[in-house]
Amino acid sequence: MWELEEHRRVDKQLSAAPIEILKRYEKWKDIARVSGTAGLRAIKGFHDEALSGEWKGHRSSRLGLQWRVIYRVVDNVLHIQIVQVTAHDYRKP
Repeated sequence: MWELEEHRRVDKQLSAAPIEILKRYEKWKDIARVSGTAGLRAIKGFHDEALSGEWKGHRSSRLGLQWRVIYRVVDNVLHIQIVQVTAHDYRKP
């Protein structure tokens, strides 16, 4: 089992998300807890990928055509830190 840690601003970001994105995010969290990044990469619909540039060291998974969850694996242990859920805006806050 992987441990998930959500940044404090994720709840506020999710308050603006459509209900279908909220459901998909919950499913994403379930898969991440059980299988970690390998499980997320195995599901093609998430298009899980490493980010580069300003976001180097982070990963992104698609929750819909527009919505993404940005996260990182901390110290290659069973810990995922969810940084942001965004409507495809990769600028750092």
